[in-house]
Amino acid sequence: MKGKSLVSILDYQVEEYLQIIQLASEFEALKHQNILHGKVVGSLFFEPSTRTRLSFESAVNHSGGRIIGFSDSNTSSSTKGESLKDTILTVANYCDLIVMRHPHDGAAKFASEISPVPIINAGDGANQHPTQTLLDMYSIYKTQGKLDNLTISLIGDLKYGRTVHSLLMAMMNFSPKFNLVSPKELCLPVEYKKILNAHSVPFNEDTDLHTILPETDILYMTRVQKERFSDPIEYEKNKNLYVLKSSMLENTKDNMKILHPLPRVNEISQCVDSSPKAYYFQQAKNGMFTRQAIISSILGLI
Repeated sequence: MKGKSLVSILDYQVEEYLQIIQLASEFEALKHQNILHGKVVGSLFFEPSTRTRLSFESAVNHSGGRIIGFSDSNTSSSTKGESLKDTILTVANYCDLIVMRHPHDGAAKFASEISPVPIINAGDGANQHPTQTLLDMYSIYKTQGKLDNLTISLIGDLKYGRTVHSLLMAMMNFSPKFNLVSPKELCLPVEYKKILNAHSVPFNEDTDLHTILPETDILYMTRVQKERFSDPIEYEKNKNLYVLKSSMLENTKDNMKILHPLPRVNEISQCVDSSPKAYYFQQAKNGMFTRQAIISSILGLI
């Protein structure tokens, strides 16, 4: 992983997923370290973010490094017409690694092809979000004690949900069964179904959340993303189709955990928060440990 950009979850092999999970557990046991002393990380967020950006900043700060950059593209020279290429080549002069979020699919890949320092994709449009997937995998492992032979139900926006796309690609290596629950307008894109079929991964498409709950080990809720809709009427039509309530958890498996990449809007009622099956806030916390592991590995410090 040393010196290698992380653009897609497919940039890593299974053994590297497991290595990151192991390192994340070590950082969780001792999060305050000085392993990044003398290192500078560039943080370029061309799209709004709370958890991902602060998680990366916390990971760098807890590891003894420094972070520079911007959290609002309106404060960057892109508002003056500067190209992404020029921004990347300039910022790369000031840091050892760049973390980038961008609204356009493929922006992270382009950045990795021109940058003299490694790029970590913190989300590019509706494409991928590989560090979210690695923290999701760490969360699954922590709650289930394993990654293999699980029934994973993905709910909501499966068309534009980059976290869903990355998670499917990673977890298909561990003999899962996937339940894909969404309105027809937001179903999983055909290219991902073809990949699952090519790898003989069983999946079931449904529009009813209730039917899949009893067999689920990991319930992965997602919000319907307003920013991905060009038609506000279509957004209003789909935004509240799946709402998880505490009463719906009564006949679920004891080991079932609820994950969500956050932010939450209406898709999980706040009454669910007190359930022992709710894990989304701990999941967000796991992001810091996982990103400590990813940054340290890419910079060759572990």
